[in-house]
Amino acid sequence: MAEIVNLRRRRKAATRRAGEQQAAENRARFGRTKAERQKDAAAKKRQTAAVDDKQLDQD
Repeated sequence: MAEIVNLRRRRKAATRRAGEQQAAENRARFGRTKAERQKDAAAKKRQTAAVDDKQLDQD
């Protein structure tokens, strides 16, 4: 005897899988958000400034 399948659930699951695949492709294509890039740039700038402030002058 065959397994009973709810077609509506099957259709929704297939649509969800297609959407998840599209989202993964978009994440790979477009990368990080502008806010993430700005946050990392600010952190790098702070770190560079902290290192430069602690550097001894070579007179």
